[in-house]
Amino acid sequence: MDFNNTVFLFLFLPVFLAIYYIAPGKLKNVVLILFSLVFYTWGDNILVLLLLASAILNYLGAKFIRRGNRVAGLTAMLIFNIAILGYFKYYNFGVDSLNSILRMFTGNGAALHPVADLVLPLGISFYTFRAIAYVLDVYKGKTEPSANFLEFCTWFTLFPLVSAGPIVRYADIRDQLAVKNISADRFTEGVARFITGLAKKVLIAGTFSAIAQYVFATPMIRLSMAMSWTGIIAFTLEIYFDFSGYSDMAIGLGKMMGFDFKENFNYPYAARNIREFWRRWHISLSTWLRDYLFLPMAYSLSRKLKNDTYLHIKTDKLIYIVATLVTFLTCGLWHGAAWTYVAWGFYFAVFLILEQLFLGRLLKKLWIPFQHLYTMLVVTFSFVIFKSASLPDVFVYFGRMFSFSPGGPALNSYIRFYSFNRETLIMTIAAIIFSTPVYGYLRAYAGTPGKNRVALGNLMNVTAILILGILFIVSLSYLASHTYNPFIYLRF
Repeated sequence: MDFNNTVFLFLFLPVFLAIYYIAPGKLKNVVLILFSLVFYTWGDNILVLLLLASAILNYLGAKFIRRGNRVAGLTAMLIFNIAILGYFKYYNFGVDSLNSILRMFTGNGAALHPVADLVLPLGISFYTFRAIAYVLDVYKGKTEPSANFLEFCTWFTLFPLVSAGPIVRYADIRDQLAVKNISADRFTEGVARFITGLAKKVLIAGTFSAIAQYVFATPMIRLSMAMSWTGIIAFTLEIYFDFSGYSDMAIGLGKMMGFDFKENFNYPYAARNIREFWRRWHISLSTWLRDYLFLPMAYSLSRKLKNDTYLHIKTDKLIYIVATLVTFLTCGLWHGAAWTYVAWGFYFAVFLILEQLFLGRLLKKLWIPFQHLYTMLVVTFSFVIFKSASLPDVFVYFGRMFSFSPGGPALNSYIRFYSFNRETLIMTIAAIIFSTPVYGYLRAYAGTPGKNRVALGNLMNVTAILILGILFIVSLSYLASHTYNPFIYLRF
């Protein structure tokens, strides 16, 4: 079960909210835990026990660390968290990769055998990273270990976060777990945010998902240049509105419950370079990688490397190169157990390193629209790697993008019809508007002093209420009439 599901919208959520608001303050966390476990069990059955085991062990492990067993406790908890993630997500990938290497050099058959029907637990990448952040923060003294298991378990199993993030750290909502800021204004704000996310997912992402899936499911020999570009641009829009829509819904649900979750997206397609893109895209993951991998590694290397240069490279630049490569290879693997994801992470690492060495200075001299164009081209090309089923497919798809081939007539006629009908045209205009800060600028302008601006703000508020009502009704009609399309990041 996920958020764009009629069972969730018309059964689970109303029942949960009714019981949650009726429950006394001290019992709200109990209600949250119970409904979170029901939500998770609905999607993952028996694997809910892994989520509970992880919650219990990380809670006890943090206490063990604080009682003076710092190194042993931290080591044990890191091994546990990385082991469960490694087994469920990467074991079969590692076995297949090792067998391929052995066959290449020895010609023998498989040395190891993958686990048949190994199921990836829902949201394991997200709750494992939250657990690692928690025990590291306790180890470093940045936060005290939770003294209340119910509060800790509420944070760990919270259903808006457990399946696909954002990666909300314990310290960020520690006080809110004890005392929740619940009000009518915050509830209505949460509802508005939730509906916005639902519309982004169902209407915009759903529209472009149909195009992207059709193109990528077509034999590449039939793709024309125009069709291959259409497919990858559609996916670029789909993945942004899919994941940012999920984040909006999670943030909205949090506000309904009295929580404030940090923003996870800040118009990444408005960035002027790749470094800025990663400050705006999946912010909870990029800051996690910065705080718990990049910065500790850079600090450790700076203490060990005493010379000014190595291999004719200045030490500070060498540290940046190594830390960036490791961080983004990890980022790629976090997204999925496949060499395409590793290549995707390496691809971004290369551009970040080039921008740090010289490209960033050159970009600043360009006309701003060219900076945006550079960023969007790099990002769009990256999604060819991300979306492709294998590394050979990546090169073939790039070849079709620059092939000047007319492609297959049946596919061309399909895309011509689908891409230029009224529905897709409307969603394309909406995608362009809502992937840029245009609406935010209008809201900020309307909020500044001045009679005309107050009138504009009131008009926008009334219009927003009407639009939200329409979006909710239209989204429900799409859910009822279109094929179920789960969130992309539920797989991660």
